[in-house]
Amino acid sequence: MHIAVVGLSHRTAPVEIRERLSIPEQAMDASLQQLRDDDQVLEASILSTCNRLEIYTLLRHPEQGISSIGAFLSQHSGLAVDELTPHLFTYHHEQAVDHLLRVSAGLDSLVLGEGQILSQVKKMVRLGQEHRSLGPILNRLLNQAVSTGKRVRTETNLGTGAVSISSAAVELAQLKVGQARGVDDLVSLDQEQVAVVGAGRMARLLLQHLQAKGCRGVVLLNRTVTRAEQLAADFPVLPVQCRPLEDLDHCLSTCSLVFCSTAAEDPIISAERLTGLNRRSSLMLVDIGVPRNIAADSAEVPGVQAYDVDDLQEVVARNQEARREMAAEAEGLLHQESRLFLEWWDGLEAVPVVNRLRVRLEDIREQELQKALSRMGPDLSARERKVVEALSKGIINKILHTPVTNIRAPQSRTQRRSAMRVLEELFELQEDDPRP
Repeated sequence: MHIAVVGLSHRTAPVEIRERLSIPEQAMDASLQQLRDDDQVLEASILSTCNRLEIYTLLRHPEQGISSIGAFLSQHSGLAVDELTPHLFTYHHEQAVDHLLRVSAGLDSLVLGEGQILSQVKKMVRLGQEHRSLGPILNRLLNQAVSTGKRVRTETNLGTGAVSISSAAVELAQLKVGQARGVDDLVSLDQEQVAVVGAGRMARLLLQHLQAKGCRGVVLLNRTVTRAEQLAADFPVLPVQCRPLEDLDHCLSTCSLVFCSTAAEDPIISAERLTGLNRRSSLMLVDIGVPRNIAADSAEVPGVQAYDVDDLQEVVARNQEARREMAAEAEGLLHQESRLFLEWWDGLEAVPVVNRLRVRLEDIREQELQKALSRMGPDLSARERKVVEALSKGIINKILHTPVTNIRAPQSRTQRRSAMRVLEELFELQEDDPRP
């Protein structure tokens, strides 16, 4: 068996490629099932966010398994394998474990230490469990990644003042508004007419940061106005007007700054839509959705500036160095967690031998128990029979405890394999005996 991860991220692929690979939650069941239908894929889980698409797997054979995942990604995206391959990364075993822990800790994020990625990893675990694509190996690894992400945020300074994609989007708007005013710095948004399209988690963070950056009011648009109103109720200090998505054209005509973060699979704003509007001022569009909510041709319309998640690098770079120093604190912790998992994984090598030993001793126990019970005669009560049987099981468990613990304890593979051979020879454990 072989652990591997195949994927792409903001580091390896532009947003126009990432959006082709994005897998919405409603399609996750079918995608996981398609992966699991392949004979090479024993376990699978998918992490799909605005900045990455990663498939974590337990494979029978590395090369054949990786090829199967590549074929799945090609079919899903509609991109030929040779078009897709330059954007993909593949990590095996130790590197795959290290990568997952870094992702969960926020060390591989566009914004170092961002908190939202941990929630997304938790969601990956939940979906994998719900759709029964996880087995004991990935289930343990993914849950350890979640606990590692929590440790990093509680035991190091990386989580202190950590920012998100949403806060970076607000800072990008502040920077661009400032530049339009002739100031090369972040400025208050108190003079902007602001709209937010969408009412999910990213929209919540947008409202939080807009309020902190001096915004005087926001128009919140969503397909379901009730959901927008529920979100607005959490921001009593910030004036929020809730409107249906049908009012988008009106907002594009009257607002100067519009943020988009919806689950739409196709753009909801395009050059064609903008061209037909009678706008009162210049318009800045900031898109943090993947797939993109704002078509690339929107920036070609006179008076319109359009930015997407790849443009956030400009503001992220301003604070990256300080956060990189904080990230160094987490590296030692990640090394510990990686070692713990890999020691557990190495210990699995001994499981077949341990199980054959347990079967051999259980056979002996059962045979000797039946002999003893027959000699005791029919007067033995049911309770006494249970006591005798429990005694025999207890003896076997006590005998097994020390060798099983030692053979699975952290040690070199040479030492473990030597101990396994000794057990096999001493107890004549054959390869065709029952396995787990």
